[in-house]
Amino acid sequence: MNSESVVECDTALFRKMTSREEIGMGLTGFGVFFLFFGMILFFDKALLAIGNILFVAGLSFVIGLERTFRFFFQKHKIKATSFFLGGVLVVLIGWPIIGVVLEIYGFFLLFRGFFPVIVGFIRRIPVLGSILNLPFISAYVDKAGESNTMV
Repeated sequence: MNSESVVECDTALFRKMTSREEIGMGLTGFGVFFLFFGMILFFDKALLAIGNILFVAGLSFVIGLERTFRFFFQKHKIKATSFFLGGVLVVLIGWPIIGVVLEIYGFFLLFRGFFPVIVGFIRRIPVLGSILNLPFISAYVDKAGESNTMV
């Protein structure tokens, strides 16, 4: 097996990320880090604000500005978008706990169509899958994984 066949196999399965997408992944990663770190440090509003800005900017870089607007402003996602972006605004104004609660609710409403995929993926991971199949956890996970909402 020569190295050319490996390269051909890799390019057939995965496409190379553009530099714009790489920058977006970095911004999104830093955004998630700042959000997590801001919550650990008792809802530090400066870290949460930086995390929100980096997360939304990174998402725009990864999937593009037009697709980001189309995702957030679909008719059936207006309520979720209002909660999510309203939470970002409330954090920027200076009420971090209320803003994070609004953001989390909006995030779950926005991305609930992805939950069945995430649950299916986690169930295939050896240790985590067995934890999710425990009787008292399985009922909640099955409920979260039953979402039939299209993304």
